[in-house]
Amino acid sequence: MSTSARLRDRRVHLERRATASKAVRTSLVSLAGLVGGPVTNQAGEEVGRVVDVVARLYGTEPYPPVTGLILRIGRRRTFLAAAAIGKVQAGHVRLRTARVDLRDFARRPGEVLLAKDVLDHQLVDVDGVQVTRAADLYLAPLVDQIVLVGVDVSLPTLIRRLGPRRWQSRPTPERVLDWQAVAPFAEHATEGPPQVRLRASRAALYRLRPADLADILEDLGRAERQQLLGWLEPEQAADALEEMEPAELENLLREAQPEHAARLVDEMEPDEAADALRDLEPEEREALLIRMPAGEAGELRRLLAHREGTAGGAMTTLLVTARRDETVAEVRAQLAEQAEHRTEIDAVTVVDDTGRLVCDLALFDLAVAEDTTSVADLVAWQAQFGPPATVRPDTPLAEAADQLVAARASSLLVVDDSDHPLGRILADDLLDALLPERGRLHFRRFLQ
Repeated sequence: MSTSARLRDRRVHLERRATASKAVRTSLVSLAGLVGGPVTNQAGEEVGRVVDVVARLYGTEPYPPVTGLILRIGRRRTFLAAAAIGKVQAGHVRLRTARVDLRDFARRPGEVLLAKDVLDHQLVDVDGVQVTRAADLYLAPLVDQIVLVGVDVSLPTLIRRLGPRRWQSRPTPERVLDWQAVAPFAEHATEGPPQVRLRASRAALYRLRPADLADILEDLGRAERQQLLGWLEPEQAADALEEMEPAELENLLREAQPEHAARLVDEMEPDEAADALRDLEPEEREALLIRMPAGEAGELRRLLAHREGTAGGAMTTLLVTARRDETVAEVRAQLAEQAEHRTEIDAVTVVDDTGRLVCDLALFDLAVAEDTTSVADLVAWQAQFGPPATVRPDTPLAEAADQLVAARASSLLVVDDSDHPLGRILADDLLDALLPERGRLHFRRFLQ
């Protein structure tokens, strides 16, 4: 999709948001101004005071509908269903009928108390890609019901809330983020069936890059980031974890339940997973390994056996191999099967019948070759440039970096004493290891 098309689609998406409507923006009601305000019947008599507003936050609707109010009547707190609400306005609720059905509040799946569970809590501004807090929430009538349409994260709004009550009910619409632009973290958000959680916001989260999600995870509190990890697909969560600062990732894995942490590490690329496990205490590391599938755990144990600071300790064991008698089309089919690992693959390793290294073919050479071209022909052509750059598992990383620069390559093959390929060490992994104070450096690779 072209840039102009993406911008057009985004503009259409934004225009469909409720807060883009002038009618909605002029009818916003501040939650902070509503709490503590009177609830009156049709005769104008006060029935009680608003304690909180109940909304179905984690349902299928793009804007959470208000399902009722928590009222204080004398010393009693009771629930008033939304069907009894006639009009919600600044600092005041008017009922639809003179008689109301008051009952004890029982939280249903997906429901939260907006003032208690959302106001002043962390949330993700998906459009701005940042973690912030809800200084106020805004309700508005929409399609015959009262819904939560926006959130204000500004400092002036917080100051307004701390001021006299007459100012608290006056919203400032120009500071409102549309609710579809945020992913909230609320108390009781994990209650109820999984299929009703975070429907609208989850689609927006999926649009974020792994690096953006990593920044968000690092900024969230402990409970909130574990909640966010639970919402993401394991593959997407693992991609984000690979972009996190090592110390932050270490804390995250310690905070998570061992079963969940083990699954996340299992979804990471082997070299990244080994790095993450290496930072844990031996007993913590073992607790995760024993919860992984035997094959993946065995592979990680082999990587962890190599010393940190060596090529073996920084390599990935993910290799795409080919033989001379294969065609370019067959090799491309192998690459297609490894599409999810495309950031870890920049070449195809050619081996002989005994598994010994013959050649390392760059993806560009495979991309421009005809489908019917044999790998043997490409090997013969590549031979004029000399043997591929290789290192042994115990090669110090500084020495490996020198060889990488000398070879003008984007990666080095790690081979054993018999020239059997063991793995590949990538340029960005070398930089991550040699320049830890600069943070993790992940570069876009060819055909990513």
